Amino acid sequence: MDQSTHKIALVTGAGSGIGRATALALAGAGWSVVLAGRRAAELEATAAAGPSGATLLPVPTDVTDPAAVDALFATIERRFGRLDLLFNNAGRGSAPVPIDELPVADWLAVVAVNLTGAYLCARGAFGLMRRQEPRGGRIINNGSISAHTPRPFSAPYTATKHAITGLTKSLSLDGRAFDIVAGQIDIGNAATEMTERMKGGVLQADGRLAPEPTMDVRHVADAIVHMASLPLDANILFLTVMANKMPFVGRG
Repeated sequence: MDQSTHKIALVTGAGSGIGRATALALAGAGWSVVLAGRRAAELEATAAAGPSGATLLPVPTDVTDPAAVDALFATIERRFGRLDLLFNNAGRGSAPVPIDELPVADWLAVVAVNLTGAYLCARGAFGLMRRQEPRGGRIINNGSISAHTPRPFSAPYTATKHAITGLTKSLSLDGRAFDIVAGQIDIGNAATEMTERMKGGVLQADGRLAPEPTMDVRHVADAIVHMASLPLDANILFLTVMANKMPFVGRG
């Protein structure tokens, strides 16, 4: 029997892109999947795209709102009694401008989603995984290539993704006593709605605008399913999956 059969997953940012692809891949592998995100209609569309007989539960949630996140985890515990996987995926960026031209409100908005939202969801998952029987579970954070190397004019996004690496390491360390495993997937140029602009050219470190290669988002989803399928005595702490010809190794 597949290790993930009858296990419960939560995917944030599940209304589009990487979140949607991952939720559908997990459902295809036998997981019951809770879909979190701000847009109820998009979550419903993800659920409708799931395989026949799969359980995909939309729960509209603003991950920056502590009360909303608490309500999300209360719903999971009430409906399923446990959580085996959190994919901390919700994220956003800001306008690509020099930092002195970036409104403080934009900085705070990126931090609220990418970092505080990830913390709030990790906090809720950690608490449920710690007290459930059998205890334990897995948290996978979406770090991004920007957890390693910035693009031009991306200080808010890059800073939060570097911070996600610290969160991943701390969760991995602190979870040991409770059989809670944490890892991170760093994704480069998966073909989604957000990367459509790359076909027309992306600002490079030398000031040029150049199109960048992308890869099928299903490769990201398959990698996450693999990470999630491991037993709790094994972990992929960091995994990078990227379009092979994108400018990352040698960026700049």
